[in-house]
Amino acid sequence: MSREIWLNLPVRDPERAKAFYIEIGFRLNEQYASQDGSVSFIVGDNQVVLMLFPESTFSGFAGNTVADSRQGTEVLFSLGANSREEVDELAVKAERAGGTIYGKPGEKGGWMYGCGFTDPDGHRWNALYMDMSKMPQR
Repeated sequence: MSREIWLNLPVRDPERAKAFYIEIGFRLNEQYASQDGSVSFIVGDNQVVLMLFPESTFSGFAGNTVADSRQGTEVLFSLGANSREEVDELAVKAERAGGTIYGKPGEKGGWMYGCGFTDPDGHRWNALYMDMSKMPQR
């Protein structure tokens, strides 16, 4: 099995999407050279690769039409946070960068703290801090 995971997303305006992800703290993949308007980021400590493609390019290699992510949700991307404060900061950054908060930061189940936001293209993300010392035991 491969040791890498690449998330590929279609975007309407690659430059706008690029600005959004830079503003919320994703790191540009300096080793990637785009020839089709795509953008590459490295996400998190495990260095997941996030690729943003113009919708026409994405549709071409996916072999399918691009769903309208503002009308329905096919996937929810989750980001682990190191603290409640990090969740709160990400929510503020996402909104300032042009995203929409669909789940305000708050506690869930007594041991999780999270928020949900969409990027400018409607792709859904959430950030979650889990206090494992408070996790219910079986």
